[in-house]
Amino acid sequence: MYFNDVHILYYVIVAILGLIVGQIVDWANKRLPEYKKVFSKDIISVYKINFKPNYIIMFLTAVIYVTLVYIYGVKDTIIGNLDLIKFLILTPMLLSVFVIDFKLQIIPNRLNLTIFEVGFIFAFLYGLSSVAITINMLLGMVAGGGIFLVITLLGGIFYGKEAMGFGDVKLMGALGLFFGLSNIIIITLVSFLIGAILSIVLLVTKLKKSDEYIPFGPFIVIATFISMYVPFEQIKTILMQIFTLGMYHT
Repeated sequence: MYFNDVHILYYVIVAILGLIVGQIVDWANKRLPEYKKVFSKDIISVYKINFKPNYIIMFLTAVIYVTLVYIYGVKDTIIGNLDLIKFLILTPMLLSVFVIDFKLQIIPNRLNLTIFEVGFIFAFLYGLSSVAITINMLLGMVAGGGIFLVITLLGGIFYGKEAMGFGDVKLMGALGLFFGLSNIIIITLVSFLIGAILSIVLLVTKLKKSDEYIPFGPFIVIATFISMYVPFEQIKTILMQIFTLGMYHT
């Protein structure tokens, strides 16, 4: 049986992998904020004692994995599957960013650095088939980190405090390696749009006070997943409709 030209066995395998990875994400969410290694000698003894399955993250990861396979399909070559592979690897790291930043208002340097390292590896792999793609990914890194760095510095100059944390700056630079120049700009715009809408909702519902810090990492993560699922041109058209108040026509 096939779904979108992919045999059902692939979906089953990826779903099981997603459940396992989801539990590892939950473990990483506990270790990274404490500056402890995710994979270490004490993982068996410590984790065995404190083992509690996090079904929400496990099933969410499995669902994301299955839907990514459905959207990107399974190709015959490794190069052809790079988009799928990089997003499968990026997903657990994004989920960790969301949870940790939401709970603790920090994005661990080790997590951002890992995203950078994986991004550079994929930039190199894409370069094996097209140097132009690698250059675009490097430009995405500069643009993603640069835009958020400027916003952070301007916030410090005009308001005497950071408009957002440097963890967000590092995260956007790292994500630029995965998405390239055009897509990282789209992610930036979508994250600010989502941030504005959800911040208003939180303030109106009094879940957050006006002087209370609202972490931006979760908005970046949501925008990134949207970019993974929705084609660039479609997001671009929607944004143009929003920012031009419906006056934009294709």
